[in-house]
Amino acid sequence: MSTEERLAALEAKMQDINDRQEILACIVRNARGCDRHDSQMLSSSYHADGIDEHGLANIIAGPEYCEWANEVHTKGSLQNMHHITTHSCEIDGDVAHADSYVIGLFLNPDGEAARLLAGRYLDRLERRNGEWKIALRRCTVEVIMKADASIIKSDYVLDMGFLKGLRDKQDISYQRPMSLDETPPGHRWEGTGKTKS
Repeated sequence: MSTEERLAALEAKMQDINDRQEILACIVRNARGCDRHDSQMLSSSYHADGIDEHGLANIIAGPEYCEWANEVHTKGSLQNMHHITTHSCEIDGDVAHADSYVIGLFLNPDGEAARLLAGRYLDRLERRNGEWKIALRRCTVEVIMKADASIIKSDYVLDMGFLKGLRDKQDISYQRPMSLDETPPGHRWEGTGKTKS
C-alpha cells in the first residue's frame, strides 16, 4: 500500500470516527435539552424540516418539539431524566440511521411516585452544511414501570442537602466556571442540610 493510499484510508477512518461522535453528540444534546427544558438546545438537534414522532398522536415538527416536550414534562413530572445507553449507527455518506436506547425517569408531580419508560430513538440524521442533525425521529416504548419514589422526601435524603436539577439555565451545569460559591435557589432538596446521627 502506497503512502497516499495509507493516508486516504486514515483520513476515511478519521472522518467515520468524527461523524459518529457528532451524531452521538446530537442525540445527547437532544436528551439534555429535554431535561433542562432548554428550548434552544433541544431545537438545535433537528433540521428546520425535521419531524419527531412520539406516538401516532404526536407527530411534531422538530423545531416545535421543544414546546410540546417542555409542556408534557412540566405537567407530568417534577423532574425528568433521559439516559442514552446502547447506541448503534449506520452511515452512508451524508445520511445516517441511528438506534439509541433511552431510559426516561420521571418523578410524578406528587413527589411520591415515579415512572420509568424504556424504549429507543430511531433516528435518520442528515449532514447538511457540515452539521449532523435529526431529519426524522421515531420513538418506541418497550417497558413502562411505576415505582415508589417517596424516599426522596425522607429525612435522610433531605438532610443530606443533595443538589437537584433545575429545568432552566440556572442549573449548575451551565455555571462557568462552576464553583461552590454559587448555588441558585431551589437547587437542593429541601431539608436542614445536616445528616442525622
